[in-house]
Amino acid sequence: MQTDHIQNFKANEIIRKCVHCGFCLATCPTYQLLGDELDSPRGRIYLIKSSLEDNHFSDQSILHLDRCLTCRACETTCPSGVEYGNLVDIGREFIESKRPLWQKAYRYSVRKLLTTPLLFNPIGFMARHSKAQGGLIKPPTKIGTVLLLGGCVQPALAPNINHSIKNILAKLGYDTIETPQKQCCGAVDQHLSALDDAMSKIKTNIDAWLEFDVDVIISSASGCGLMVKDYASIFDEYDPYYQKAIIISNKTKDIAEFLVDKDLTQLNLERTNVVYQEPCTMQHGQQLSGLVNSILTSLGYTTTPVVDSHLCCGSAGTYSIFQPKLAQTLKINKLKHLQASNPQVIVTSNIGCLMHLQKGTKIPVKHWIELLNG
Repeated sequence: MQTDHIQNFKANEIIRKCVHCGFCLATCPTYQLLGDELDSPRGRIYLIKSSLEDNHFSDQSILHLDRCLTCRACETTCPSGVEYGNLVDIGREFIESKRPLWQKAYRYSVRKLLTTPLLFNPIGFMARHSKAQGGLIKPPTKIGTVLLLGGCVQPALAPNINHSIKNILAKLGYDTIETPQKQCCGAVDQHLSALDDAMSKIKTNIDAWLEFDVDVIISSASGCGLMVKDYASIFDEYDPYYQKAIIISNKTKDIAEFLVDKDLTQLNLERTNVVYQEPCTMQHGQQLSGLVNSILTSLGYTTTPVVDSHLCCGSAGTYSIFQPKLAQTLKINKLKHLQASNPQVIVTSNIGCLMHLQKGTKIPVKHWIELLNG
């Protein structure tokens, strides 16, 4: 089957699952803000269906699809198991060629800036959130080796995150191999409908990462982790990369998944009153809701439940760049609830959420793993 036919087949399979129950309306951030049916998952499914069936779309169709955060809260709520995230990617790819030229140029420029270290690093250095604190240590006794995803923007913006992970893993007896910054997971390209560039990065990563003799691939950014875990779903079964992608996806764990069954009592911790902002890619994408809070609680940190914790903070990859007004409103709402308990620190699991939230509060915002590198 040709690629477009395969995509249409996938889309139709997903659309058929939707029974139009409307449960998704209660958990969709944009519907909650705008109250427009077309700014809900159910409405966007209708727009995608119309576009794929009879080429019926307009500038408004593009606007409503662009307003989607792809937070996948609707997937958590949906009783029918609609794979909305996959569907909206297919819909966006279909309408991408219909965009005005200025939109195409702007999106291309942002995409290349974020995924090209030579271009991004000077800007990232100026906007740096944290430096790597202290030196790296070596495992006193080596019990294993892991592969740590470096990320495309995190090394420049917050190098202390992966620096902390390396030291924590060393204390637990693990050597860490970090992937180079140029090995972007492909999420930015995929979500901006540059499928060819995304596939090129994904295949390059799969080939490179299979060269390492490791059982675990660790992600410290929940957005990257979700993307890599989804690698297998990107390929069709006939594709020679399908089985390779399954191996990579099955090896990939968020850092919280890797640490949850480890003895962390040996770490030197400075326990504080924290509040955890759970990224959408963590709770709705990877379905790991509550995991980080459980680890922090077990280690003696005081954590407080957050009102509307299921709603997106507005970062959502490049969303805050292309939809700044909606992103700002979502950030204000999120910070209101996060700051309600007067925490000493706000922690999260994704670099995008971290940078987005830090711009709206004087309370320090960190990756939760940084708390453990005392």
